[in-house]
This record gives sequence, C-alpha cells and structure tokens, in this order.
Amino acid sequence: MKSRISNPEIDKLILLISKLPGFGPKSASRAALHLIKNKEQLMVPLAESLLSSSENIVTCEICGNIDVNSPCMICTNEGRSKNQICVVENIADLWALEKSEVFNGLYHVLGGNLSAINSIGPDDLNLKKLIDRIEGEKIDEVILALSATVDGQTTAHYVADTLSKHSVEVSRLGHGVPVGGELDYMDEGTIAAALSARQKI
Repeated sequence: MKSRISNPEIDKLILLISKLPGFGPKSASRAALHLIKNKEQLMVPLAESLLSSSENIVTCEICGNIDVNSPCMICTNEGRSKNQICVVENIADLWALEKSEVFNGLYHVLGGNLSAINSIGPDDLNLKKLIDRIEGEKIDEVILALSATVDGQTTAHYVADTLSKHSVEVSRLGHGVPVGGELDYMDEGTIAAALSARQKI
C-alpha cells in the first residue's frame, strides 16, 4: 500500500538515488530529503553538474579511462612512463592506484573480470585493445593489478597466458593485497606495497 505522503516526483528521485551503489530505500529517502531541503545550495548545482557530466565526459579510446577528452589526460601526459601498462578491472581501481601516487606509467581498463557465473568471457573484456597497444607501442612491462578474488586471479592468469605470445614482461601485484581483496577498498599504503612488490608471471 502506498504511503499517503507519496508523491510521483519524490518517489522518482528516491528510486533513482536508491540505484546508486551503497544506497538502499531508507538511505535514498534521507538523501532525497537532504537535497530537497538544500535545493539552492546543493540540489540545483548537483543537477547542473550531472547534466554537464553526461554531456562532456567520454571514455578514453586508448585506455578505457573517463575524461572530458579522448585520449585522456593520463594517456597524453608526456611526463608519464610510456613503456609500462598497468591493467585494472575498472576505473575505480585506476583511481585508487593514482591516489597512491606510486605508479607513473599508463593504464588499461579491462571493464570487468572473467566470470562463468555471470557469463562474462574474454570477448566481453577490453582485451583486444590491450593486445593492439602492446603490438603498436613500445611496452616493456604489463602489470596486472587485478583483485585477489577467484575471478580476478582467473582473469590475471588468462591475460598472462594471452600475453605470453608477445615479447613483454608480465607481472602482478605482490604482498599487500589480501586474498579476496579489491583494490578500490584498500588504503594507499597497501596499494603502494603491493605495487612495489609485484612479481613476474
């Protein structure tokens, strides 16, 4: 039964917020109320920012990162090492590594992990572009910075096996990443330790 205070506009706002990660119906309701109470200071600027972002943010044609330009700022930064590519599962992992400030090479976003349960196979990942980059650029090392989950390690082994046909060194994160750990939930020190202790595959 619908609440007497139910309103289509408010219901729609709550429903959309509840679709965001970390939000359930109750937390979405609280967020909606906070936005409504702070319409001029928060709701309107947020709406304008969301609209601007939807119109201007694009996916980098090279690495899969997001930016307002393609290629992105990382790919076009002349100060970065061009002979290393760090392969990550998603953009959140890329951001986590950048925040740690211990890697100064390039990135490649796979867009997920291999998963039999979720019917995600090699063709569903951004693997072809990675191979194209290795063949077309002077890449010496590929670092597999994938989560220490079963799917993450399965993906790491598959990518390493695929890249074994190419003359490139393949390494993976070492000590610091616990089994079952995901990069975007780790602190900068843990990520730095894992990157520094990377191991050849």
